[in-house]
Amino acid sequence: MEKADYTSSAENLRMREWFQDSRFGMFVHWGVYSVLGEGEWVMHNNKMTVDEYEKLPPLFNPTEYDPSEWVNIAKNAGMKYITITSKHHDGFAMYDSKVSDWDIVDRTPYKKDVLKMLADECKKQNIKLFFYYSHLDWHHPHYYPRGRTGQFSGRPNKGEFNKYLEYMNAQIAELCSGHYGKIGGIWFDGWWDQQLKRPGEPVKKTQVDWKLEETYNLIHDLQPQALIGNNHHVAPFPGEDFQMYEKDLPGQNTTGFSGDAEIGSLPLETCETINDSWGYNKNDVNFKSVKTLIQYLVRAAGLNANFLLNVGPMPNGKIQTEFVERLSEIGKWMAKYGDSIYETRGGPVKPSESYVTTCKKNRIFLHVLDWKGNDSILVPIDAKRVSNAWMMDNDLSVQISKRKQGFTVTIPKDKQNNFDTIIVLES
Repeated sequence: MEKADYTSSAENLRMREWFQDSRFGMFVHWGVYSVLGEGEWVMHNNKMTVDEYEKLPPLFNPTEYDPSEWVNIAKNAGMKYITITSKHHDGFAMYDSKVSDWDIVDRTPYKKDVLKMLADECKKQNIKLFFYYSHLDWHHPHYYPRGRTGQFSGRPNKGEFNKYLEYMNAQIAELCSGHYGKIGGIWFDGWWDQQLKRPGEPVKKTQVDWKLEETYNLIHDLQPQALIGNNHHVAPFPGEDFQMYEKDLPGQNTTGFSGDAEIGSLPLETCETINDSWGYNKNDVNFKSVKTLIQYLVRAAGLNANFLLNVGPMPNGKIQTEFVERLSEIGKWMAKYGDSIYETRGGPVKPSESYVTTCKKNRIFLHVLDWKGNDSILVPIDAKRVSNAWMMDNDLSVQISKRKQGFTVTIPKDKQNNFDTIIVLES
């Protein structure tokens, strides 16, 4: 749960409300690892040393990168914000860092700050921009002691962790300096690399002191409105502004990442991939269907959470066709049914396998995702709360039948929507 010893600024609280109203964002995992087309963990998975990995940046030249195209793809999908990797676990900065030359401007033939280009385009098109930043670093010599990953990098088995924290905070300050404008927030990842726990016990601490308060204060001082989230898989720490879930809906733990973290009072977000990979993986063709992605978005909204849907651009800077096609179809759905998602909060009844509810003002949106072959469904909502009901597809009135446990709503099979039959209930 969020601790009581952190007080949000007025700007931050307004951003939290905007964040919850937005409901849908684009996640972007992009780095020099895309050259190999084996995902963002390739350095660790292939046991590459720092010397071997440093041969990748000279091969990274994304001449087809067009930030306006990216932002248009996001907007056409109905997305309201973009979260992009500024530095992943390989430590490589996708912007012009002044505290290191291990970055896209100094080490690649492209020599441009892709984050600055994207930030300018986001501002132009009124899209909020968040920066992902990896706590752990497989490249930096002072990331020591080593965590659970990056053991094959060939770095010396020594280092001063506080020097690494100074370096990390200096990069965070660069991202928050104003050079990239007003940012939406910082999305941290990798704290879990240093977790200490016994089997079956909840995580209590890490083997290093991350000094989160210092880092979080730095961000909030430089960008008071910026939201801080941390994918640490435990309950939120003071200074964090939203709680996130990786490849799981809030309250679920099918991946094992959510641990024992309870759902707190902060805004919620869940992130997921279109195939099975975050970074570009040329061999991953296990693409999720449009129906699966839309229903995940709906279920997230029903649990009062945002959906951050990932793309892993190719090394040339293009977003692959399979992603663009799916995002376009989601955008068509959102253009028609977005009122049942945007600016809503989780509905009055707990989501079930068959349905989800969202609500806004005096309206409840009943999303029936699976009729299970029937033409009626029982909803545990007091029928007295409903004065009018109609289908969002065609505005046709819907008759509801009062029951002791709530009411039933009946829709003929030929009128049911294959993705999501949305019934508007007005009080």
